[in-house]
Amino acid sequence: MTRRRLALLFVLLSLVALFFLSGANELLTLANLQAEQARFQAWLADDPVLVVGGFFVLYVLMAALSLPGATLLTVLGGALFGFGWGLLIISFASTLGATLAALIARTLARAPLERRFAPQLERINAGIRREGAFYLFTLRLIPLFPFFVINLVVGLTRMRLWTFYWVSQLGMLPGTAVFVNAGRELGNLQSLSDILSPGLIGSFVLIGLFPWLARGLVAVLKRRQLALRHSRPARFDYDIVVIGGGSAGLVASYIAAAVKARVALVERDRLGGDCLNTGCVPSKALIRAARVAAEVREAGRYGIQAGEPRVDFGAVMAHVRRAIRDVEPHDSRERYEGLGVEVLAGEARLDDPWRVRVSGADGERVLTTRHVIVASGASPKVPPLPGLEAIEVLTSDNLWQLETLPGRLVVLGGGPIGCELGQSFARLGSRVSLVEMGSQLLPREDIDAADLLRQRLVSEGVELWLDTRALRVVPGTEADSAHVLEVERRLASGEVEVYRLPFDRLLVAVGRQANVSGLGLEALGVETRADGTLAVDESLQSVLPNVWACGDVAGPFQLTHASAHQAWHATVNALFGELKRFRVSYRALPAVTYTEPEVARVGLSEREARRQGVEFEVTRYSLAELDRAITEGRTEGFVKVLTVPGRDRILGASVVGQGAGELLAEFTLAMTHGIGLNKLLGTVHPYPTWSEAAKATAGIWKNAHKPERLLHWLARYFAWRRGEGRSAVAESSSPTSSERRSKDA
Repeated sequence: MTRRRLALLFVLLSLVALFFLSGANELLTLANLQAEQARFQAWLADDPVLVVGGFFVLYVLMAALSLPGATLLTVLGGALFGFGWGLLIISFASTLGATLAALIARTLARAPLERRFAPQLERINAGIRREGAFYLFTLRLIPLFPFFVINLVVGLTRMRLWTFYWVSQLGMLPGTAVFVNAGRELGNLQSLSDILSPGLIGSFVLIGLFPWLARGLVAVLKRRQLALRHSRPARFDYDIVVIGGGSAGLVASYIAAAVKARVALVERDRLGGDCLNTGCVPSKALIRAARVAAEVREAGRYGIQAGEPRVDFGAVMAHVRRAIRDVEPHDSRERYEGLGVEVLAGEARLDDPWRVRVSGADGERVLTTRHVIVASGASPKVPPLPGLEAIEVLTSDNLWQLETLPGRLVVLGGGPIGCELGQSFARLGSRVSLVEMGSQLLPREDIDAADLLRQRLVSEGVELWLDTRALRVVPGTEADSAHVLEVERRLASGEVEVYRLPFDRLLVAVGRQANVSGLGLEALGVETRADGTLAVDESLQSVLPNVWACGDVAGPFQLTHASAHQAWHATVNALFGELKRFRVSYRALPAVTYTEPEVARVGLSEREARRQGVEFEVTRYSLAELDRAITEGRTEGFVKVLTVPGRDRILGASVVGQGAGELLAEFTLAMTHGIGLNKLLGTVHPYPTWSEAAKATAGIWKNAHKPERLLHWLARYFAWRRGEGRSAVAESSSPTSSERRSKDA
């Protein structure tokens, strides 16, 4: 505990002790207030400002320190000031005191509790961000819950103090009014139970529960209203119909079939989706070919003279298409039909929540189903750039039809796709210019990771245009076939200059947009978010209880393994949700950018941790220290691990370097199953391997947290075992003696 916390705790305990030792708690009784009511009234008449101010400060302090007696003070306030002024004074005093109590709890206990119970508090804070104000308001309406307990508990969460203040101000108002009003009859009260009769308490409980009941009733009525527009089938052809045969749809179909549910999979194009046909598989095949070209150029550093490689781009693309063909059987119609999935080719559209109309080469067919899983994926986003319509734009979808290597390639977008493809084409021989609006590449990553990649791209001849916005495309003419991209660049001085970037081909890689049109969802009331993805809850259920979504169409991560992760949750929740619901968690979701060096991360980055207000320690290990990296001449990069302060629990890990994606798996496993750095350090790793970097990072953390006091006593113990005298032991273990010997030397 820090000195600031210790000092605050000492002050608070002193004030609480003073309250009880002074006997103030014995004065705050109903009988004493009744006996002294006339004197209080006289004080108020003599000096109203002092009495009102003193009452206000006293009330705030008692509420802030969670001392008993606030209820009696509320009654006294009604007796002294009347209903109107009493309600005004006490409402603000109680809210200010409650907010201070929450702040005190937050200052003293939140950080240690978050270190100890981070996974549990993470779920609570997610609920607070989503429903916190609503939940607090209902608690404030119900006097069954002691307000001081609510102050302390909510103070430990990450609710904004301003939100806590105004919600408390409104929520406590009805209860405060009851007690202030009772204060007008202070002399006739026999006990506080006279104020809160069972009937009145029941009324408050109903008032508190009403927002929840109303909210649930509205949701049920909304769903029933949507359902009543259509006739529910008496029987169903399928348990699940999956729309989309990409990563998410294939996994959802596989899981449903594995538990013997009857499932139909509808795909309008090719099974495997983007990942197989235009994304992961072809891009990694292209990256591999480009890496070979780079290795040939660098062969001289290993004593092998090879010269400049001759790139046959047509053969490179043949290699890419061969990779797709070789992986294709894993996602084939034959395989999934063998698993028990009925695969249908065609366009799918929901007629109602239980009927899916499939239009294909064989005509139309209507499928009745208990549940629908929408896994329709996403498509490359093309910005509304003037002049863009006049040229053929390359995207991650149509790039794979290229037969000739572009001489000059402009890449629009510095995210993972833009960086991967930009580096690959530069290695294959294109002159690449990469344009990014932000100040760094890979905007989701920390600056140290992005900066290493920036240095590598520049060294390989990629022309980077950061802080640069595309203005327009000027198509080429007969006299000059080259197209031009006009951009404006923000300089360090703050000035903006316009440049013209000539190109033969333009690759747009500025993100992807969810495929939601044409599915009939809008007519059924299924909403989309601001980013265009389908609005689903944590269980991936839409506003329609039997319509679910997963993969790129649901967001927020457009990654193949994220799609598979969501597909499991959507399918299991659809089939067994009446018994048990599983909320999808992205806490240990890994992500890799397959450039060289690779950039890989799981969990929190430093930037995200600061934005979320999460305390952390950073342990960093340079791959320049790793024997395997030295032997292979690949020493650029690092491992960076964020941990809970003082503990070995991993909050996040970033790896930059050769094979970073493979090395990340150990940290992903550790985060998923609660394995700390101590256990990673205690795991035997083969030598010399890249995986030793994980153990070395754990070793650095351990060295920084070694038990100095225990080691001090061990030094004395071993000195005693060696037979050294008492004075020698004292001298050898004294830091000041060591420093003195160093100075004398």
